[in-house]
Amino acid sequence: MMTKHSAFWDDLAGDLEDPGFLREYVAESMRIATIDAIVNALDDAREAAGLSKAELARAIQVEPATIRRLFSSDKTNPTLGTLAEVAAALGLRITVEPMGKDERTQVTGPLLEGRVADPKKLAKHLDTLRTRKTKVPA
Repeated sequence: MMTKHSAFWDDLAGDLEDPGFLREYVAESMRIATIDAIVNALDDAREAAGLSKAELARAIQVEPATIRRLFSSDKTNPTLGTLAEVAAALGLRITVEPMGKDERTQVTGPLLEGRVADPKKLAKHLDTLRTRKTKVPA
């Protein structure tokens, strides 16, 4: 008997056979995962520094609502400039790091080629990236 959860993954795997859908899904999944990881790390660093959202907003000269939205909204899409300013106020910088070989194979290959050998495995990997919570090192 097929479960609802399994049906979702099967349907998504079928959709990922379309090169356009595949590229869009991978790119959007990586965008979401990257922004979430950065925003969560910055919020952890803010809390560790004992700064309120209002204090952080004053430090980078933005309205407090801007920082509240950054750390509270499920649909945040901050600019790299905003993230860099927040990071600097917390003694951090935003950097780019290479993906590991396995992840590069799973993510970069489908983006460049528009196809993937195991769509269900890719979908589950991207879901894991989007739902993991990362902590910033102290």
